[in-house]
Amino acid sequence: MNISQYTSEFKYNWKLAAPVMLGMLGHTFVSFIDNIMVGQMGTAELAAVSLGNSFMFIAMSIGIGFSTAITPLIAEADSSDNLKQARATYKSGLFLCTTLGIILFSGVYFSKPLMYLMKQPKEVVELAIPYLDLVAFSLIPLVIFQAIKQFSDGMSMTKYPMYAALIANVINIVLNYLLIFGKFGFPEMGIIGAAYGTLISRIIMVIYLWLLLRYKERSAQIVRNIKFFVLDVLTIKKIVNLGSLSAMQMLFEVAIFTAAVWLSGLLGKNPQAANQIALNLSSMTFMVATGLSVAAMIRVGNQKGLQNYKELRRIAFSIFLLGVLLAMFFALLFFVFHKSLPMIYVDLNDTANYIDNMEVVSIASKLLLAAAFFQISDSIQVVFLGALRGLQDVKIPTILTFISYWVIGFPVSYYLGSEEMYGSFGIWLGLLAGLTTASILLFIRFNSLTLKLIKEKK
Repeated sequence: MNISQYTSEFKYNWKLAAPVMLGMLGHTFVSFIDNIMVGQMGTAELAAVSLGNSFMFIAMSIGIGFSTAITPLIAEADSSDNLKQARATYKSGLFLCTTLGIILFSGVYFSKPLMYLMKQPKEVVELAIPYLDLVAFSLIPLVIFQAIKQFSDGMSMTKYPMYAALIANVINIVLNYLLIFGKFGFPEMGIIGAAYGTLISRIIMVIYLWLLLRYKERSAQIVRNIKFFVLDVLTIKKIVNLGSLSAMQMLFEVAIFTAAVWLSGLLGKNPQAANQIALNLSSMTFMVATGLSVAAMIRVGNQKGLQNYKELRRIAFSIFLLGVLLAMFFALLFFVFHKSLPMIYVDLNDTANYIDNMEVVSIASKLLLAAAFFQISDSIQVVFLGALRGLQDVKIPTILTFISYWVIGFPVSYYLGSEEMYGSFGIWLGLLAGLTTASILLFIRFNSLTLKLIKEKK
């Protein structure tokens, strides 16, 4: 095997993936900043943001997962110069994502009473509910942004959503500082201030990206003068069929991490705060793998449009190799710094909460050891999931993700995560089991499907 046939693609893969990574890291960085700033206020506040965001993660996974259907359809239309199909896909995707954003906001808003039924700490629930009201509303601009972003990615214009995300981050940091702590004459709003920062920054993010693509020559002819309510029924059906299954794939994975938040809550506010720290750190490395997944989706979608399946397979494996190398680097980072990284999130000079804070750091450092091990599994499963979406193969991968996370991963988390067993660390061993199973099954699916396509083309 000549390794250079894969490494020769690294430069172009990175060029496509890096802006997506930075843009996705932008989403995660918003919660990273929220967590660090809120963590200075106490462990109950940090646990409240964790609980509120656990509802948000489920809704976001549906919205983001659904919107990914736009990318391979645009990539296929772009590689075959089908302008009419590209316009129909953009318009239909934007309409569907706007509608979905409103539905998801309503779903989260009216599901708040569930917090009282989930046996979560009472002080945490009372802090989380007003925070969730505002953050839930930010789902509408977030899912609209995702529709425009996935179109931009499908056109291989991956750097523009990155610019939007970076601008949103700067705005979010400034607003958090002003509104959480009440600086420069602004009211001191605590975690509600963090929610306002998130909402305002997401609205600005949509407006910026929409304006940018309107005036770029490559995208202007598609995004301008669209009749929003004059819809192409066939394109709507295609996006719904692909998007609903992609949303379920992402939901199955995100929901098991959300279940980890709830299972941690049963152990108390400190394990829940520690879980949030480990989750936030590992989600940042996951966004790097997600960038590669989008690159796989775009490039596989392009090759599908050209029906060049041998090239498609070679490109996918080059992205997979790059993903594994990066994952090994992150695994080493978590392993070496597992004790020091959690300290960023708490105020060790806070004498009133010192014992709580030290317990949170101790638990989080153990969880980062589990996170170090699942870096490679996580990278493999998300890259092959992206490649399969590029092939518009979503039915079987949806079943495989369900088996991995809910037939294997969750029962392990539930059983090993009790106080009598391994507590928080046991919950994360379940996550490791689910991700490893997913990586093996999705690799087998991609491998067999591409070999079959090459054979049929001969």
